Amino acid sequence: MPRFFIYILISILLSFNNIIITSLINIKHLCKRNIIYYRMERNTFHFLLFLIGPKLENPSFKGREQISVEKQLLIAIYVLATPDSYRSISERFGVARSTAWFSVERVLRVIFSIRNNFIRWPTHREAQTTWTNIQRLYTFPKVLGIVDGTHINIARPKKDSNSYINRKGRFSIQLQVIYKDDLSFIHVFAGMPGCVHDMRVFLYSGVQQYCTPEYFPEDSHLLGDAANSIQKNVMVPFNDNGHLTKKQKEFNHYLSSARITVERAIALLKGRWRYLLDKLPMTRTDLIPYYIVSCCVLHNICLLNYDTIEIPIVIPDTLHIMEPLAITNELKEEGNIKRNRLMEIITNDNF
Repeated sequence: MPRFFIYILISILLSFNNIIITSLINIKHLCKRNIIYYRMERNTFHFLLFLIGPKLENPSFKGREQISVEKQLLIAIYVLATPDSYRSISERFGVARSTAWFSVERVLRVIFSIRNNFIRWPTHREAQTTWTNIQRLYTFPKVLGIVDGTHINIARPKKDSNSYINRKGRFSIQLQVIYKDDLSFIHVFAGMPGCVHDMRVFLYSGVQQYCTPEYFPEDSHLLGDAANSIQKNVMVPFNDNGHLTKKQKEFNHYLSSARITVERAIALLKGRWRYLLDKLPMTRTDLIPYYIVSCCVLHNICLLNYDTIEIPIVIPDTLHIMEPLAITNELKEEGNIKRNRLMEIITNDNF
């Protein structure tokens, strides 16, 4: 169905649910000239309002001033898109600082609650589409997704602050993402302290439990980097010890070429939601993962609505933590055998 008709249908549904945009003063913030502040098209805002508006209606503001659903959402989107002080935000929207903070927390918790509707593992057919597109563009076959991690800088935590210091000496929380060729996320995991190694983040994320034929049909796999461990469903480059064969170097080249979208996906996420780019002004580490994952949900919603941004992006260098599954020598050996087989296929002149 053409996108134009989809939004007409949504507008009709909005009117029946009494969630229509009643305040032109609020919605004017989303005009083209202000897209740099919100990094979201007006149509995407309408779509999001339709999704979560009913859950934001008639909130208990506990003595705070009552504000409309539209304004709550506008404040939250503005905070994520523009790292500004709550004093400045309260002046911009004409609300108290406590009301602005309460609105942001409330909106993001609602967005987090719908995460499984927008961040989900692909079906067999969707996986086929992904690996077909990646193979056409980068030669590498049967790639179901690409896994990588990034650090989200945070303020010094009140508790166990030393465990949040990463290798660059900054306080951070880690975000691991797996995404498809269209840059949409199929799995996200946030919450591990900055000092934790990438491989341990992978093990605690629960992805290891997905490494079965049910979730990786037709012997498909993820593409990881050197921080990941080789196994049947995770392909990583050969360790460059200075003695790689020509075929091993070619394999690494094709794998790296396919992973080049890593920078694009994470850059798009942080470039749109600048709240993640600088430093989260929060010390409660129990709340930070909600904010990070909510940004990932919004990332997918924007892509679903063909909402792209053309703003130059410059990036400096599931909440539940699963019990890790060990990657046994047997799993590693299976991965090595498969990697060697793929190397022969990829580097074959007739491929």
